[in-house]
Amino acid sequence: MKVTGVLPPLFLPLCRRLWPGRLAGLSMTLLRATALEAAILAGHLLLYPTGLIQERRCADLPVTDGTTRLPVRHGPPVVLLHGFIDNRSVFVLLRRALAQHGRQRVESLNYSPLTCDIRIAAELLGRHIEEICERTGSTRVDIVGHSLGGLIARYYVQCLGGDLRVRTLVTLGTPHSGTRVAPLADAHPIVRQMRPGSAVIEELARPAPGCRTRFVSFWSDLDSLMDPLESACVEHPDLDAHNVRVTGIGHLALPVHPAVAAGIREALDAPHPGERTGDGVTVA
Repeated sequence: MKVTGVLPPLFLPLCRRLWPGRLAGLSMTLLRATALEAAILAGHLLLYPTGLIQERRCADLPVTDGTTRLPVRHGPPVVLLHGFIDNRSVFVLLRRALAQHGRQRVESLNYSPLTCDIRIAAELLGRHIEEICERTGSTRVDIVGHSLGGLIARYYVQCLGGDLRVRTLVTLGTPHSGTRVAPLADAHPIVRQMRPGSAVIEELARPAPGCRTRFVSFWSDLDSLMDPLESACVEHPDLDAHNVRVTGIGHLALPVHPAVAAGIREALDAPHPGERTGDGVTVA
């Protein structure tokens, strides 16, 4: 998958003069991604207060006048889980994209910014999912987790029996094997748990035979929070995992870029082994 950001055309001649040849192409891509990250950050700061409280629970999203929607898809509920020091407002565009393509049962969960342990956050996620299943009558859910949110969801799936409830887990820029970026942030205990070799990362590397959840991990070649970049890939011999490389955008763009949203919809719509399709056919 190749997605690109936006850079004002006035900058293009100057950049071509400063960086010749292939270096110009790389630098232009980086500049576009940086400009896009800055624009997304500014927009997210404006929306951040709207996501501080948990959303109201409702059965379906209301249809907005003038909004074109595809027929309703009868898949499991989709749970959106944000990253570190963030909230559900990061998923405003993704949620709208899912709703417009027939996904009406979409819920965003907030965990406390004071959370200091991935294990505790995973237990809380499990209680939320049990409540969602009881309320909706569904036996399974799909999860989309950005950054730390994906790691919390993976811990729930692998270490707390969550594979019984989670059909597909989509992660966006999640440090599955740990990231070394921003060493000064180690003062926060949950950041230390996201380091390579931490107890949590070691637990996730242990054998997980029979895990029933399918993993789809989106990772970007310009993700400044992943060090190394490939740490955002799921590499585990026991897991059904597919890694999708995204080019030309950064960490903040992953939950909002339309091309990534299209890839997420494709991952969620793919039939899971052992389930029945709309035509009553069981996928082996």
